[in-house]
Amino acid sequence: MTKRVRFAPSPTGYLHIGSARTALFNYLYARNQGGKFLLRIEDTDLARSTEESTRSILDGLAWLGFAPDEEIVYQSNNADKHRAIALKLLEEGKAYRDFTPKEDRGDKDVKAAIVERAREQKNMRDNQFRDLSREESDAKAAAGEPFAIRLKVGETGKTAFEDAVYGLQERDYSEIEDLVLLRSDGHPLYNLAVVCDDIEMEITDVIRGQDHLTNTHKQILIYEALEKTPPRFAHLPLILAPGGKKLSKRIHGEIVSMTTYRDAGFLAAAFRNFLALLGWSAGEEREIYSLDELVEKFSLEGIHRSNAIFNFDSNNSRRWTDDKAMWMNAEYIRTMPLEEILPFVKAELKPAKLWRDEYEDEDKEWFEKTVDLIRERFFTLKDFSTQGRAYFSEDFDFDQAAIDKNLKKFPDLQAWLPELAERFAPVEDFTHDRIEEIVKQFAEEKGAKLGQIMNGSRALLTGLAVGPSMLAVFETLGKEKSIRRLKSRVAWNQ
Repeated sequence: MTKRVRFAPSPTGYLHIGSARTALFNYLYARNQGGKFLLRIEDTDLARSTEESTRSILDGLAWLGFAPDEEIVYQSNNADKHRAIALKLLEEGKAYRDFTPKEDRGDKDVKAAIVERAREQKNMRDNQFRDLSREESDAKAAAGEPFAIRLKVGETGKTAFEDAVYGLQERDYSEIEDLVLLRSDGHPLYNLAVVCDDIEMEITDVIRGQDHLTNTHKQILIYEALEKTPPRFAHLPLILAPGGKKLSKRIHGEIVSMTTYRDAGFLAAAFRNFLALLGWSAGEEREIYSLDELVEKFSLEGIHRSNAIFNFDSNNSRRWTDDKAMWMNAEYIRTMPLEEILPFVKAELKPAKLWRDEYEDEDKEWFEKTVDLIRERFFTLKDFSTQGRAYFSEDFDFDQAAIDKNLKKFPDLQAWLPELAERFAPVEDFTHDRIEEIVKQFAEEKGAKLGQIMNGSRALLTGLAVGPSMLAVFETLGKEKSIRRLKSRVAWNQ
């Protein structure tokens, strides 16, 4: 049988990190098994579902590279089918009409009190309309009395399923209330809609968050009432924030949104890799995996039972996201084949007005060498337009700490560096070895340390305190720019 899995987000906000990981695990499982990865938008919460959220979710999935194998299913389009199935269960005597007044059904305190009393009495079947005769029920409905439809859960027995992650899961019927399938306004409830859609989509495996474990017992009851075999279930451990709270949109804001990472200059390949290791492992000592390697090695058996931790510090701009996510992104930027990263750099430079068409023509070789040189210390694609700005423009900022530490701390450099520029002026062979020879000789003449000259030059040429080899920086920027910047007074005046 072909494996068919689905990712089924509710469009009530952006694509959350936890949801993105769920999508990833579904995608990897489908590809590993030669199956189908499907997408269902569960937009039945009309009050909270928005077109903007749907677009944000689709954008996040597109960035991560998870295209569904079939047409997207919108759950709201299936409401008539859900209602028909609820009515079928009613007709078969597997469900009943609940004529409890709407004000009581909708009152959370009343509902909670009823459920609590039922649990204390070990009788979750405490509903006066459960055993109403069919004639009485039909008569009340015909008279226009509003009603919800509830599943008639057995008085004895239990639900049981073997979860692919957490093992055997059991729950007595006595702990489960008669599920509402249809509200009095005809609106199908979540558990009914999910089961109906999974059956219609022929879903074989449901891979979703651990917080759905309780729902799974309820959904199995609906499968049984419909005389359908439930899919295989695999529940994923939660992703927790520092301190142990569940990572959430409401509490933690945009730090958990996929679009935040896309806009911050993360590579989708790197973030996929990071997400895959957030609660799963291939059982080996390595951390960098291509998507093809993840597909090859992924299994439900590799999913951890313990919750994953997403570390970040909202009060520290340097640790605004998980250190491992940042490290992994830097590792991808540093090591991915040059031809693969160049389009990303172009896309970053363009909106910053740092891109020139010549970089794909006569200056192509220079551009490629420059990107390869400066990417070694970068963490995100944004670094190409910020820390790397001096390589593509004369309009760049100076880091005050670099100026104070490497220039103003050594007042002699104010006269020396323009003098070094004059030494460069007659040089025709402005290459690594010749530059090194000139700078070393100059430092010896001045009785200065070579690092003092190099660090001061770096501050003037790039605005930064750290970067690639300074000899490579001189050579990359070229003689003309190097001379002009060594003579500039801009940095000294700030």
